[in-house]
Amino acid sequence: MLAFLMAGYLAAAAAPSPLELARDRQDRPALQKLLADAMATAAKAPRDAAAQYHAALTASYAAEVALEVRDKKAAEDAALKGIQAAERAIALNPKSAPNYVVMATLCGQVIPANILMGISYGKRAKDSVEKAIATDPRLSSAYEARGVGSYYLPAGFGGGYDLAVADFRKAIELDPKNAEAYLWLGLSLRKQNKDAEARQAFARSLEIDPNRVWAKQQLDKTPAK
Repeated sequence: MLAFLMAGYLAAAAAPSPLELARDRQDRPALQKLLADAMATAAKAPRDAAAQYHAALTASYAAEVALEVRDKKAAEDAALKGIQAAERAIALNPKSAPNYVVMATLCGQVIPANILMGISYGKRAKDSVEKAIATDPRLSSAYEARGVGSYYLPAGFGGGYDLAVADFRKAIELDPKNAEAYLWLGLSLRKQNKDAEARQAFARSLEIDPNRVWAKQQLDKTPAK
């Protein structure tokens, strides 16, 4: 009986949140509802750092999915909303590394949506992710975020796929269950024409998070040989 209860507890603990499920399934109506609710909660609790962070994180998920389906305008709108919440979260709790990670992610999401904002938001993204790593050098998501920045930034400007791969591998080393790091590792390896390794990374991402539609799409479009 104890073993049965423990198994049930572990399964419940590992269950994805409604926000993660909406992101994974690319359920944009659900994400919009979650975002509206999170923003409303944050507005009612302007001194609650956790509420501000949750609003920023929800906005980053909405922007992420909008970019996945190539809706740049929606991505920009969500990211800009999230940045305001992230700014408040940082002001309330400047010692929280996740606050800087979500800020870096949101700033990075503005750029593909509006390339004219690349210089200013690119610098903010870089500064925020470096602050996250300085605050908590063992935070997997911080290296994942820095890797995403390097993925989009050409090598001639200080980014590139080699740097991205190194950061994604570091993120995985710190958290072997980081499905997103495996997903982005696969994307980077595919850019390096390492399709077999990319497929392995996508497959591992899906083992950890089988609901992630975008990971399935990337695996399907990556040649087997």
